[in-house]
Amino acid sequence: MAQAAEKPRRKVGAKLQDNMDYLKEHLALDANFDLVTREITIAGRDAVIIFENAFCNADLLIKVLIPLLEVKREDLAVDPLRKLFRQKIGHIDVNVAQELEEVVDTVLSGPTALLVDGVDNAFLLDLRHYPVRSPAEPDLEKVVRGSRDGFVETLMFNAALIRRRIRDPKLRFEYMQAGLRSKTDMAICYIEDVANQENVQKIKDSVADIKIDGLPMSEKAVEELITPGSYWNPFPKVRYTERPDVAVAHLLDGHILLLVDNSPSVIITPATYFHHLQHAEEYRQNPTVGIYLRWVRYIGVAISLFLLPLYFLACIHPDILPASLKFIGPKKVGSVPLFLQFIFAELAIDFVRLATIHTPAALATSTGIIAALLIGDLATTIGLFSPEVVLYTAISAIGTFLTPSYELSVANRLVRLFLLVMVGILGLPGFIIGVVLTFVLLLTTKSFGVPYLWPLIPLDMRSLSSVLIRTPVPMINFRPKILKTKDPDRQPVIPQPARKPGKKN
Repeated sequence: MAQAAEKPRRKVGAKLQDNMDYLKEHLALDANFDLVTREITIAGRDAVIIFENAFCNADLLIKVLIPLLEVKREDLAVDPLRKLFRQKIGHIDVNVAQELEEVVDTVLSGPTALLVDGVDNAFLLDLRHYPVRSPAEPDLEKVVRGSRDGFVETLMFNAALIRRRIRDPKLRFEYMQAGLRSKTDMAICYIEDVANQENVQKIKDSVADIKIDGLPMSEKAVEELITPGSYWNPFPKVRYTERPDVAVAHLLDGHILLLVDNSPSVIITPATYFHHLQHAEEYRQNPTVGIYLRWVRYIGVAISLFLLPLYFLACIHPDILPASLKFIGPKKVGSVPLFLQFIFAELAIDFVRLATIHTPAALATSTGIIAALLIGDLATTIGLFSPEVVLYTAISAIGTFLTPSYELSVANRLVRLFLLVMVGILGLPGFIIGVVLTFVLLLTTKSFGVPYLWPLIPLDMRSLSSVLIRTPVPMINFRPKILKTKDPDRQPVIPQPARKPGKKN
């Protein structure tokens, strides 16, 4: 179907009544109880202010109106627009709109519109106070020692938390909107002389190409819209964070952030598999302790992926075990086939997790106790599960919770289920095929042009060493090569003074 021709935009006219007729129709001022109109007189001219009641700061509005109501007729006899804008409106954030469509969009965003008879422009005053919660530490990214602030659902406050940590004049917050009806505010954040401008432009183009009525799920909807073709790939192509210090660390590396209004999570692009395995706690401790914590996390993630499939494989093919490991395997299988026990145990863990999320905080502990008694004790007593299945499933679940990225932990859980099914169907060949297929999926996945397994594939030894070992801050000299940043150096190279001839050290 041919696209309808765009309607011509309506200019703000000099007649106040004509402007109000348009605004009453398009803002439904008589039907919307939260949109307030106030008729006033400025220098003998009729004027109207329009604002959204919940957003408008009444104290600021009164301070702006009092000087306007005292303006005399002769003060606006010549060039009223210029005099109002520069001399009579004392508020800092004020703009002039020439189109009524802009007035409609602005009022619905929260600022106040002022229209004066005889003036063919509208004044837009940002008198908003933002509904915002306190920037508390995020539950998913807690640290033992470190800052306790976190992003909130208000875009302006999130930008301030980043700006507080980077006072570089090259830091950029480029404003964009998406959603034909929701008109959701966004900001693309990057450091101009560090970030790769091609990647910045790609993200801008992707956001500009969003053609959907609204974004009620905020950042998650944006992720799916700017990463097409990856809907059925469980591995996350972007990283989320609710910590300003983590976001700033990625900015300094050359990453690009996408902030979406109404969301406390910031999107970090691009992101590899290993980005999802790093945690702020490693950099809040001594480097030696950080290395230990990182490797404990890596081992836990590996256990969460492979422990159950390998144990199941050893149970159905005990001949593959060396003599020293013959003790592995259940002494009593129970009334239910072993394969179904593993599937039921995995589902039971997800039942408990979802129930805990949906249970009020006061009852969450009770949910855990019920799950431990029913699933852990009674299920083994009646023979539904063998004790070994419960044990290894619990260990795998703990390894899943060790994963810093919630999105990656869910993807790893699906991989574990896939490997269990492959082992149950084909045995050892099934395990090998499952691992190979998962590796191929990771190998072919890219995040905004960056290979998902970098720096392992393609191999970059210097970057791989910083992934395996928590590098001390004085030794972080270079930014990730794969990001192709403008400025590759994290620390300036200090030239050594030249030796004087004949002088010995």
